[in-house]
Amino acid sequence: MHLSEILTHLGEEREQYFQAVAPPVIQTSNFVFPTLEAFREAFTDELSHHVYTRGNNPTVAMLRAKLAALEGAEDCLVFGSGVAAVAASVIANVNQGDHVVCVQSPYSWTKILLTTFLPRFGVSHTFVDGRDMAEIERAIQPNTKVLYLESPNSLTFDIQDLDACAQLAKSRKLVTIIDNSYASPLFQQPISHGIDLVVHSGTKYLNGHSDVVVGVVCGSKAMIKRIFDLEYMCLGGILSPHDAALVIRGLRTLELRMLRSNESAMQIASHLERHPKIERVLHPLLPSFPQYELAKKQMTGAGGLFSVYLKADNIEKVEAFIGRLLRFLMAVSWGGHESLALPMAGFYHIPGRPNSALPWNLVRFYIGLEDPKWLIDDLNQALEVI
Repeated sequence: MHLSEILTHLGEEREQYFQAVAPPVIQTSNFVFPTLEAFREAFTDELSHHVYTRGNNPTVAMLRAKLAALEGAEDCLVFGSGVAAVAASVIANVNQGDHVVCVQSPYSWTKILLTTFLPRFGVSHTFVDGRDMAEIERAIQPNTKVLYLESPNSLTFDIQDLDACAQLAKSRKLVTIIDNSYASPLFQQPISHGIDLVVHSGTKYLNGHSDVVVGVVCGSKAMIKRIFDLEYMCLGGILSPHDAALVIRGLRTLELRMLRSNESAMQIASHLERHPKIERVLHPLLPSFPQYELAKKQMTGAGGLFSVYLKADNIEKVEAFIGRLLRFLMAVSWGGHESLALPMAGFYHIPGRPNSALPWNLVRFYIGLEDPKWLIDDLNQALEVI
């Protein structure tokens, strides 16, 4: 299906709502039934019928159809946050005594799920260097049930070979789950490489306006039905109809936004790679990136994220650089219109917390929709303090 068809028309049955261009927000908690037969039929499969908005809502269903099509999946569920989607996808595929193999340095709350939450219920884990297939294979135990990937990750952009991971997992009867938030379905489609479940923090690129927190799980109808029947319905981490409508609106401009961020980030990263105050730039589609060839094979773009190592000999210079930036906001997350800076120095010297495992001279940038030359001018003047 053509991308334009998905973003503009898929799932939008306009004859059902007065031929309106913009779909309505079905802001209801409950649905009624004309007959007892219809009532009974709905309860045979709540995923396909409207019973209660915790399960299936028409506005949310429209969003699900679009997201599934973007990922080339059969079906999709949306949640109230990215970590809700991650947690549901993992929990649905493990039982007490099972084991998860996960790439090292995943999203922070994915790490907490594996290291703190699931061990309470007898689920163990092993973190591996996802760049090393031999290390992944060695970590698989007789009780391993899930191989969890994040490719690229969102700080140093380590990449896993998706074809090789899928092949290994299938040979060992493991479920593969990947966080595809970095690339978005526009630039990478893991299901086409054999991955079972794709999760997103849809808060980022899919919504694209920094005003909705949303999570996504895409996969086969059977796997999505399994998650829906227990983790989704029982834990209740749903997305509201109003927020679903906002994400649908965000998807209208997904292609335009992603292409703009991708092109601008590449231009700015290339400029910084030549700057004397920059030690190193990490961007998956720069030829200097260690996994550049694999990135080109699996991804058609990289979006707006990249990181740099500042050529600073003390943390105070990094702090001065961040303080001098005028056109970048300092914040976590990414994917909106606004450009952001996330300094690892900010994770040092927090009372009661250990310092970041990443060096204090690492700064992650997200490039939004602004003029890249305007942003480069700001970076140049800020780098003068180093």
